Amino acid sequence: MSFNEDSRVKIPALLHLCRLGYEYIPRRQQQRNEETNIFPNIFKQSIATINNIPEQEAATVLEEISLKLKYDDLGRDFYKHLVNTSGLRLIDLQDFNKNSFHITTELTYKNGDEEFRPDITLLINGMPLVFIEVKKPNNREGVLAERTRINKRFALKDFNAFTNITQLMIFSNNMEYEDGVTEPIMGAYYGTPSKNGVQFNYFREEEILNLTHLLKHENSDLENLVLKDNNIVAIKHTEEFKTNKHFDTPTNRVLTSLLNKERLKFLLKFGIAYIEEEKDGQIKIQKHIMRYPQFFATKAIEQKLNEGIRKGIIWHTQGSGKTALAFFNVKFLTHYFQQQSTIPKFYFIVDRLDLAIQARNEFRSRGLIVKMVSSRSEFIRDMKTVSAIQNNAGELEISVVNIQKFSEDSKVQEELDYDINIQRIYFIDEAHRSYNPKGSYLVNLLKSDDLAIKIALTGTPLLREVTKEYDSKALFGNYIHKYYYNMSIADGYTLRLIREAISTTYKMQMKDVMQQIQVLQGEISKSEIFAHPKFAEPMLNYILKDLKAFRKTNRDDSLGGMVVCDSSEQAKELFEQFEKIYGIQKPVYAHAIEPDVPYGNDSPLKASLILHDVNSKGIREEDIKAFKAGELDLLFVYNMLLTGFDAKRLKKLYLARVVKNHNLLQTLTRVNRPYKNYRFGYVVDFADITKEFKTTNQQYFEELQEELGDEMGNYSNLFKSQEEITSDIEHIKDKLFQFDTHNAENFRLQIDGIRDKKQLLELLKVLNDAKELRNIIRLQGNEALLDLVDFHKLNQLLNEVQRRLDILNLVEGINSDADTSNLLNTALEDIFFQFTKVSEEEMILADKLRNQLRRTREELQRNFDPKDPAFVSLKEELERIFKNKNLDEVNQEDMRENIGLLLRIYDEVKELNRKNALLKAKYEQDEKYARVHKRLMADYKMPAKEIQVHDALMGTKAQVDAIFLQNLNLLQNDGYFNDEVMSIVINQFIDTKKINLDYNTTETINHLIVKEYLQQYNYYR
Repeated sequence: MSFNEDSRVKIPALLHLCRLGYEYIPRRQQQRNEETNIFPNIFKQSIATINNIPEQEAATVLEEISLKLKYDDLGRDFYKHLVNTSGLRLIDLQDFNKNSFHITTELTYKNGDEEFRPDITLLINGMPLVFIEVKKPNNREGVLAERTRINKRFALKDFNAFTNITQLMIFSNNMEYEDGVTEPIMGAYYGTPSKNGVQFNYFREEEILNLTHLLKHENSDLENLVLKDNNIVAIKHTEEFKTNKHFDTPTNRVLTSLLNKERLKFLLKFGIAYIEEEKDGQIKIQKHIMRYPQFFATKAIEQKLNEGIRKGIIWHTQGSGKTALAFFNVKFLTHYFQQQSTIPKFYFIVDRLDLAIQARNEFRSRGLIVKMVSSRSEFIRDMKTVSAIQNNAGELEISVVNIQKFSEDSKVQEELDYDINIQRIYFIDEAHRSYNPKGSYLVNLLKSDDLAIKIALTGTPLLREVTKEYDSKALFGNYIHKYYYNMSIADGYTLRLIREAISTTYKMQMKDVMQQIQVLQGEISKSEIFAHPKFAEPMLNYILKDLKAFRKTNRDDSLGGMVVCDSSEQAKELFEQFEKIYGIQKPVYAHAIEPDVPYGNDSPLKASLILHDVNSKGIREEDIKAFKAGELDLLFVYNMLLTGFDAKRLKKLYLARVVKNHNLLQTLTRVNRPYKNYRFGYVVDFADITKEFKTTNQQYFEELQEELGDEMGNYSNLFKSQEEITSDIEHIKDKLFQFDTHNAENFRLQIDGIRDKKQLLELLKVLNDAKELRNIIRLQGNEALLDLVDFHKLNQLLNEVQRRLDILNLVEGINSDADTSNLLNTALEDIFFQFTKVSEEEMILADKLRNQLRRTREELQRNFDPKDPAFVSLKEELERIFKNKNLDEVNQEDMRENIGLLLRIYDEVKELNRKNALLKAKYEQDEKYARVHKRLMADYKMPAKEIQVHDALMGTKAQVDAIFLQNLNLLQNDGYFNDEVMSIVINQFIDTKKINLDYNTTETINHLIVKEYLQQYNYYR
């Protein structure tokens, strides 16, 4: 029997939220302001209560925030008001339980012709701050389908008010995560609105929650209300429904973790950040929400402070957002200490000027007032100043300090003339470098304020095995919270790396070059050899050829590279050779946030040399921005940018020297940031780092095992080795053993006998893995591995499996009641357009056509009566359009014609849906009885007025729903159920409404009603 998201996920989630303390609003009681979806009555009553003001004044507040929600600021102004704890408050964040908490389902978000209805909307004080979208397990495209839809909606200006008021979104198909999948397919995810694509975040609970305290007992009356309101009382006693109500399903777990009231209060108050970035000379706003490791690290800091511990280490892997973590903790710790009548002062400690600049930019973009300490004397004055906030606006503030600014004179004023409590908090960035206890800088830092809280941030803590005499724990205390590579990779925040050894031909060539240099120069050091023009020229040619091939393979010219040179002299020589090819490099850059480089761009490559003694600090900073923006293709570096440098487009690292110990991991992870749909970062290894990586990795593995036991079994998976690739090939061969992999036609005949989609999906995964492996092998240049299996043939087989799956899905769709929806999805969802000549006008028309396709598809999908002759006629007309026109290759005339045809069908379907909606409302949104009503009035000559038929059907509905909720075994005996309904029909139509029915008409009414219930029962099981 088929399943559905309502019975399996949505209804159980609604009931679970009720157990968490939310009050259910039936659909017919959704009294809202359509422009904002705020429930005005609830809002005015709640705002009046928490502020102790009359409701008339609360109505004025409603008008003010309704205006703010129209701003084109992603809701930043509204959010400031939302979390404001002084003046008129929208939420009581002091006594959170004083607020009102409601949930409802299928609340329409509508502006003009655009609309959508989230499965569940959560309201605080009548404001729709959270919504939840659910899908049934193993749905096609997984949770990814919801991300695609929500990104389209949030990109529309029509939805500004809804985008601005929404703070948290949850998406789930009630499945466990499959770790390492770069796209959200299976599981429960959360995010916050974005105009440029919502970031779907994993959530992995780290605390043991007291469910006895958090969850109320199940309420049978409430359950009946929810089932009746959603018109699916038939599922009440099914075993599947009982299973899906359990608190430990993936959806219910994430709802408990994120939406229990304490957690929700924390996320709203401390867990949201607005970020400003410059693009094309304009400021663009992004909105971020705390990642779960940042959340649990913050809670761990709170716990340590409550225990009286004032120092410790946050060990979070590179790319996990440590600067963002510091920002969120400025917000949280400000509140924490204010509760103790203490004023906090925050310092972010770095050990390099470029990191100070980067930190300044990161904090400023998030709205903090940043004070750059430029001299020791300035810092000494700051330490002796007792005021915490030094800006006039009273905004949150942080000082960014280079550790070299700490001197023996950098100490707090020991005695104050008046009573004021100051608490200094030091965030010590990259706490794996330059913090030597034998030097004066660290001692001065530690002694500057004995009572300061010191939180060290690192992705690679110093280990005693490396330093021999001390480690990070000895310097900064024990670990407060840990988040390491294997979890970051599983969560999609960082990528695995692939090491590419240089080709044998190049090795032999360079060996010959080195011998030539030694003959010319005599005995010289290796560093001098590596910086010699005879060595640098072929090395640069190899790098340029490799980068171009890398871009060509991926059809993406936005990909950037960085060369980590053996010495500053080699970096200078490589850059000089580059300028011989491409000319003198001049800094003329636009600084876009995200590079938008079309594939096939043949313009000359651009590069920059980043060394501490080359160019000014300002030029270096501009060049770094330019690289991030896609205006530069290559960076040549020696020691700079090996840590703390984040550029998502950097996907190719050329290593010309062996970087040691923790610095090696820091350097390698410059290419591990997620970018587009890439699954790996790539390291071209000129220097052979194999031995050093193995040693370093083993040291951290042992440290983590000491801390975490066997939990770290997957830590060494940072690289995908050649041995792993060979093993993967053998695994592919084994999985395909039963099939003819030499003859694609025989293979097709073999899979035609498979009707189990699960088997086909497993086969598809194996063949997709083979396709990916071929690309990896080609990039590594190891041609011998390509001979181990016929990758070209496997790609043919992949296409056959995909086609078999497509046809099974189509057959399944045609055989189900949802045939129209499936067919239209296939026809309309993924249409791409190609043009021989693409003019601006054609692009505008193409956008209009895409938009009209989407609107038509969505409007068709809203129809709940696919057997309506009017709907069938429109559907068939649309099918004829698709059969007769090739919509993926169109010219301007075709586009205009197609737009007109789609617009007419859209208008007619919309009108049909409007009439259907009116009728469904008459039946309390119950589609079953709306369909029965239509059949009776259109197909049968009822001897009664339409209003009499409605009244009789409503009476029937009330009685049939009631016996469903009370009788567990009702539908297990079709004959008994048929007789029960027949007696109710006779009572309501003939006895009560006095409608003169003959036997055949009475039997027809009974049959239509029984069929609807049986279909619903089977559909939702």
